[in-house]
Amino acid sequence: MTNKPEGIFAINLYSYIFSHTAADAVRHLADQGYPGFELMMFPNHLWYGSGSTAQRKDLAKVQSQTGVKFVSSNMPNIDLNIAGAAKEMRDYSLALLENFIEVSGELGVPKMVIGPGKANPLFPASKEFLHGCFFEALDRLVPVAEKNGVTLLLENMPFAFLPDADSMVAILDQYGNDDIGIIYDVANGHFIDEAPAEGLRKVKDRLQLVHFSDTNQKVYKHDAVGLGDVPFASVPAVLKEIGYDEYPVLEVVSQDPDRDTRDSAAKLAAQGYA
Repeated sequence: MTNKPEGIFAINLYSYIFSHTAADAVRHLADQGYPGFELMMFPNHLWYGSGSTAQRKDLAKVQSQTGVKFVSSNMPNIDLNIAGAAKEMRDYSLALLENFIEVSGELGVPKMVIGPGKANPLFPASKEFLHGCFFEALDRLVPVAEKNGVTLLLENMPFAFLPDADSMVAILDQYGNDDIGIIYDVANGHFIDEAPAEGLRKVKDRLQLVHFSDTNQKVYKHDAVGLGDVPFASVPAVLKEIGYDEYPVLEVVSQDPDRDTRDSAAKLAAQGYA
């Protein structure tokens, strides 16, 4: 095993979807000392159906052998749209999400990240239509999640129609299911000029996970810490204030993820992240 990274972080596997299966990525990173992971649903990396049964069994075996924790599952939400104008797109996206929930349940992953869907940026549909699509999606996904022991987490995404803390809290309160949580992405908040510390306070009653990476406010990134201008120093005190006790999740998307993830962990640890 290599020297352990500084701090204690869970690692999102986004940067490994083309180069490793999920099992191989977990083996590789567990050997570096990381204790937790956010799995990515992606073809040939981690997928559903009989064709990937051996792949999922291998992943379960790795978890048993290493003792790592699977904190959540996720997917490239830019590929899906549960608020699309075409019912066929919404149904296709929801069918994929249902499969992802079932895989998460099979692997004992307790939480799955979902995006609220995207509006056409040039000529968006009405708020009533978009909200209706989101509520219909939850009506379909929540029973599947409950059956499989998975909690759904809504994420703030700049390209989605609910990009900020206030809009996420408002729509989930309107829907009325207290079991649906929120994962707050500090880079996404910063990119839309929402102070991450304030965003975290606003979602605290539903907050279950936090994503960390860096970006500026001109070009959307999930860079290594230090390459953008996210105000990371303001966040640890807020996490303590609101009682956050899960692993911080590093979601660094990089061509050299081993180096950039380790460097990011060290820089965050130096700023008080635990």
